[in-house]
Amino acid sequence: MSRLLYENSVSYKGYLIIPFVFGKLDNYEIYSYKLLSEVGHTSQFHKAENPAGIYGSNVSNIVDIAKEYIDKNSEFVNRKDNFKSRYIYRKNLIIISQEGDKYFYDHYPPELLNNIAAPKLFKSEYECLSWIKQGLNGEHLHQRTI
Repeated sequence: MSRLLYENSVSYKGYLIIPFVFGKLDNYEIYSYKLLSEVGHTSQFHKAENPAGIYGSNVSNIVDIAKEYIDKNSEFVNRKDNFKSRYIYRKNLIIISQEGDKYFYDHYPPELLNNIAAPKLFKSEYECLSWIKQGLNGEHLHQRTI
């Protein structure tokens, strides 16, 4: 599998559709997708790879296939867009979440959907993003209590 194309991800009805190049056939790329669910592991589609089993010829085509599958098979009604604060830095996906006055993040590397975030809380989205960027840049920070 090639890297996940986070920069082409689409938030849709409580899911994040993440395309990737599945393979090549006669110099044409074949696209597939993975899903993240806003309800996490309670969803059978959280971290699922192409549950529709249909592949596409380009990014927009595979996103449409995923949306159609979600429309027909969604397990819940979307409450809010938990994926609206997402960023790509050095091909890594960072999703910032807020509960009350605290911020935290999920961090997914370019090749797989394994959350490698540190269990840390922040006072602002900016502080959270700064800490992540420093970590991805190889800078080491002293642990601070927030």
